[in-house]
Amino acid sequence: MITFEHVGKTYGDWTAIDDLSLHVAEGEFCVLIGPSGSGKTTTLKMINRLIEHDRGRILFEGAEIRSFAPEQLRRRMGYAIQSIGLFPHWTVEENIGAVPRLLGWPKSRIRDRVTELLGLLALEPERFRDRYPRHLSGGQQQRVGVARALAADPSVLLMDEPFGALDPVTRDTLQAEMLRIHKASGTTIVLVTHDIDEAIRLGSRIVILDGGRIVQSGTPRAILTKPANDFVADFVGREDIGIKLLSIERVSDRMRPGETAEGEPIAADASLRHALSLFVARGIDRLPVIGPSGTLAGAIRLADLTGGPT
Repeated sequence: MITFEHVGKTYGDWTAIDDLSLHVAEGEFCVLIGPSGSGKTTTLKMINRLIEHDRGRILFEGAEIRSFAPEQLRRRMGYAIQSIGLFPHWTVEENIGAVPRLLGWPKSRIRDRVTELLGLLALEPERFRDRYPRHLSGGQQQRVGVARALAADPSVLLMDEPFGALDPVTRDTLQAEMLRIHKASGTTIVLVTHDIDEAIRLGSRIVILDGGRIVQSGTPRAILTKPANDFVADFVGREDIGIKLLSIERVSDRMRPGETAEGEPIAADASLRHALSLFVARGIDRLPVIGPSGTLAGAIRLADLTGGPT
């Protein structure tokens, strides 16, 4: 889908990106992370030519990105950023429909797409389509920004710290929405973040950069259990790697089918980290588990968090 071949970017005497080679596969959720100045945002912006690379090649669906006109390329790539950038004098529907209008979609198709995306992002279409950005909360504006990025059914969705300015509850909710959207749509997503917990939660692959170079690339589990060097180990957090590992496993991985327990249930697709929080908060050692249909699927014990069922 997207391939970097020995890509470089220099500003005067400063090398922002140094000999970067990377392949993002179709349908992948790739997270770019690293300290300030590591090159993650520069890497993202080179994909849609908001920043032009100096050396090497960047391929999109097999073609060098410079073979596309910048506006043609950007219409095939959704782009969502932290500051959202909604047009204040346009309604929600007009904002979401901006790129489809440029592509010449008929009004009925645009309206149907707006309805579909608002529903996907848990915003009631008839309640929100005619509102203006000033009438929305920060979290609602961010949802509209994501909907706008997805409106023309792009091949790739680029996201630059889209949830960084939100409160923890709203950020957690939107992260869950992005996982659901990615699972439902299969859209290739490249996301920049500075938050390792967000990277672990969202990414099917994490790419850690430092000084414009890739230090390590791999699955969240590989990054946590086999850090390439001391920099990676320190960056992901040596002292709470066990807790982070719990965040990438699901309750369904450890639950005991057919077993019962008392109290408020936990969802089978919840993380083991969430289960641990409930065990501690409630002072219990067993939780009932419900499946996707809302029916009882089994139970999980506190002891199961350190190993499989016995």
